[in-house]
Amino acid sequence: MARRPYQEEPDNHERWLVSYADFITLLFAFFVVMYAISSINEGKYKVLSSAILNAFRPVGDLSIGATPPTGGANTMIQVPRPKPVAQAIKDLKAKEQAKMTGLVTDLNKVLRPLVTGGQVQISQTEQGVAIQIKDSALFQTGQATPSPQSVTVLAQVAKVLSPVDNPIRVEGFSDNVPIRTTTYPSNWELSAARAGSVVRLFQENGIVAQRLVAIGRAENLPIADNAQSEGRAQNRRVAISVLTHKDPITTRDASEIMADQ
Repeated sequence: MARRPYQEEPDNHERWLVSYADFITLLFAFFVVMYAISSINEGKYKVLSSAILNAFRPVGDLSIGATPPTGGANTMIQVPRPKPVAQAIKDLKAKEQAKMTGLVTDLNKVLRPLVTGGQVQISQTEQGVAIQIKDSALFQTGQATPSPQSVTVLAQVAKVLSPVDNPIRVEGFSDNVPIRTTTYPSNWELSAARAGSVVRLFQENGIVAQRLVAIGRAENLPIADNAQSEGRAQNRRVAISVLTHKDPITTRDASEIMADQ
């Protein structure tokens, strides 16, 4: 029998379809897994959104869902009512205002003779406590060194203010009559030096330096007409402001609120 000659098998040009089909299968599986991971659990989403909404409501019991737990992924749970954040902020503001009211009472006690004599005015504002002291109660004319009597008075004021942690702003004011001395070339230097003297006395009497700031205003921001001598006397003053905290929630307060929840 004659042997048939050897012939090479023709190349299979469609072999790539096998690899392509495997790739498409893996890609499909990949997107299925990604979709499963990214899908939102409706039950958990409702629990979270309800808890956030109730936290900002002033009052009211929080009751999330009435479905009893079944162990499923969408089981609704009942969350204890948290202390409302808005109410906590309101309580802290009220506490701050009460502290300011107490300071006004104590300051009126230690400054009663000067208040009665019209040399000191004490008031409570939205910003805190404002104390207006005429320059004649603290300094000699054209000077920034406190008189011996005023040193005692300022020490008593510092004793009242030192226990609290509120910032204190001391501002010096003058009238519009120019001053030109070697020590004080203008009212800017005089008013700033007077504010600085009060701040220094406060610090020496127990008030933390970080709470204090001294500002010289010169003849700016008058409270009376500088055309009259009586008005100029009112404008020459030192203003002491005990400022309320801008944000009543400190780190400590925030932790206390979280602990109550």
